[in-house]
Amino acid sequence: MNELPANPQGRRRGRILAIIGSACALALVTVAAVLPGTARAATQVCSNSTGSIGGAFYTMFVSGGSACITLNSATSYSATWSGIGDFVGGVGSNPGSTSANVSFSDSLSASGGTTLVSLYGWSTNPLVEYYVEDDYKPAGNAAGTFMGTMTSNGGTYNIYEHQQVNQPCITGNNCTFEQYLAIRTSPVTSGTITFSNFVSAWASHGMNLGTMNYQVLATEAFGGGSGSNSVTLGGGSSGNTVSVTNPGNQSGTVGTAQSVQIRATDSGGAALTYSATGLPAGLSINSSTGLISGTPTASGSSSVTVTARDSTGASGNTTFTDSIASSGGGGGACQVTFTTESQWPGGFVDQVVIKNTSTSAISGWTLKFTFPGDQRITSDFNGTASQSGEAATLTNASYNGALAAGASATVGFQGTWTNSDAVPTSFTLNGATCA
Repeated sequence: MNELPANPQGRRRGRILAIIGSACALALVTVAAVLPGTARAATQVCSNSTGSIGGAFYTMFVSGGSACITLNSATSYSATWSGIGDFVGGVGSNPGSTSANVSFSDSLSASGGTTLVSLYGWSTNPLVEYYVEDDYKPAGNAAGTFMGTMTSNGGTYNIYEHQQVNQPCITGNNCTFEQYLAIRTSPVTSGTITFSNFVSAWASHGMNLGTMNYQVLATEAFGGGSGSNSVTLGGGSSGNTVSVTNPGNQSGTVGTAQSVQIRATDSGGAALTYSATGLPAGLSINSSTGLISGTPTASGSSSVTVTARDSTGASGNTTFTDSIASSGGGGGACQVTFTTESQWPGGFVDQVVIKNTSTSAISGWTLKFTFPGDQRITSDFNGTASQSGEAATLTNASYNGALAAGASATVGFQGTWTNSDAVPTSFTLNGATCA
């Protein structure tokens, strides 16, 4: 079997997402001034970035050579590249959906290197990078173990599974993860990708996806080539209309669970996928049901825009304000005991005991701190860990979010380090500084 090219996928997009997820400023080359992380029609992006375009998610990455993606709308983009080392850009949703039906058409012109037009994305738990490759020049990126064939949407696909070891990924560095590949045996420039067919085919070989992360119809080029491509999502002929009901302005309190149900209808009866921008910290939206839920972790007023989109590309959105008040005593005094349970060259296991030293109960907690060293969290227990640069966040599990006055919760995580595994010394719980 052929191995991946010199730039194996996953070796760079995980690193880029970690950069973009931090507070770093990114230079966008555009034809119109835009707010950071937000694109309007006919916006050209020529450097590493993610953001939104008409309620849709976009991603752009380039390493070596030059490349630009022009975002025309939520369902249309074009791309150019020259002497490319590696480039990928596309439009879709974050998170994606295992039931997505993505219709597209593209006009691909490329010479030298390899170019792919794919439904591309990631899942976590397990960590998987996947491709459904419908168009390519001169060939798809077959790699790893050939698992068999499948048919979908009038085409035959070869399925491969390939493991990446000690590579950057969407959750950090030094990751081990699987790549799931489905490569159409005869490329097409238009069609529909019924993603659930591929999810089922992969699962039949023990290749299971986890929680969906971003999912885009992407153009990727690598290996020194040059070219251009124009992509349109959706068939454009259904005439479907999506209507989203405004839930009205909302209010909540730091440390108190909040939920808002978004309701939408599609004139053609198609299934809808939901996404949101501007959510208060601690809240997220269920892409399948439209339920916004979570526990706010910071006070302030947010302008929230929710977009519902069907498989034809039709979409609708609504905007409302969500005001989060300070929790007062409920999110107050706390004590943190941070212990390194074990350490070895390049790795560690840490335990954190969080104690509510206030006189009021806490309903849901978020602990934040900054690593003094270059640690990277790779797994967690009794809670959920996330990281942006050196800044880390721990949030409660479903069973230990409620802390009565004087009660404690124990959470921990495993990770990697290269130069320093120094212990953090400053912590905040629901915005309050802990002893």
